[in-house]
Amino acid sequence: MPSAGLSAGSNKVDVAIDLGNPLLNRTVDGFLKIGAVGACRVVADDAFDCIHRGDISKRQLEETLKKMCKEGAYWGAVAGVYVGMEYGVERVRGQYDWKNALIGGITSGALISAVSNNKGNKIAQDAITGGAIATAVEFINYLT
Repeated sequence: MPSAGLSAGSNKVDVAIDLGNPLLNRTVDGFLKIGAVGACRVVADDAFDCIHRGDISKRQLEETLKKMCKEGAYWGAVAGVYVGMEYGVERVRGQYDWKNALIGGITSGALISAVSNNKGNKIAQDAITGGAIATAVEFINYLT
């Protein structure tokens, strides 16, 4: 279930979203978390550029906001697809192991590549990359 918290001093606010379906809960959770990371990356890049140039304008702030929304939505969607695929594979196989991450990474890498109007070898390359990254992350999580 997607949840977040905010605390300031002794005051604390927790927010939880229950969509009534574990697949939807995990997908939305992945979308929100990684989407926020994508938006923060844009802020960091643009803040560095503004400091480097030594100026800032209203137009630059508007462009940063647009890029934050675009990158946040893109990376959130990528994470949502991957988390949904991994959970679906887990439910079908009935096991929780690194193979779910591999299959989820391959299928989401291929799907996202195909939607991006890539063809043939590029789709296969992105599928292999997605599977390799997801599996590597899963193995690193096992080590810690």
